[in-house]
Amino acid sequence: MKKILIVTLISGALAACASDPASEQDGAKVEERKPTVVDRQPVKPADDDATKGLKDDSLSASALRDPKNILSKRSVYFDYDSNVVKDEFRPLVTAHARYLQQNAKAKMRIEGNADDRGSREYNLALGQRRADAVKQMLQLLGARADQIEAVSFGEEKPKCKDAAEACWAQNRRGDIAYPSNGE
Repeated sequence: MKKILIVTLISGALAACASDPASEQDGAKVEERKPTVVDRQPVKPADDDATKGLKDDSLSASALRDPKNILSKRSVYFDYDSNVVKDEFRPLVTAHARYLQQNAKAKMRIEGNADDRGSREYNLALGQRRADAVKQMLQLLGARADQIEAVSFGEEKPKCKDAAEACWAQNRRGDIAYPSNGE
């Protein structure tokens, strides 16, 4: 009796595994697609009064220290948990890109920072994304990649240490430094 039962089970299993070519379904159809070309428009310099007044002589190394010159401003601030450069900082980034274009030997370091909320690892990564965002915008505006270094300090270099939104907002930034000019 056991032998008959085993033979029946095995033959049933084999019958279930057999396929009937007539009953097989066609596979999913493959759709042919052509790669799409994305129009990548270069970032245009801001048509802001802050950059319109920049002349070639205002892009000299001394302009970096002149408090009346936009080049003396060195921080790009970000929203919470964001690495998107805000429109209000476009004139600042544009001015620094023009400076780098006209001073081919100039080098810049962008230091990405974050507030102290989140883990140390997360804040280091967020600071790097912020520094990279500023670097990318500078490059789109004409600066060369070899002129710019992007680094992250995460939460290690706060401007403010209070546990309040106004303070945290000061720490969410990308700082621009020109190490070759002693800064």
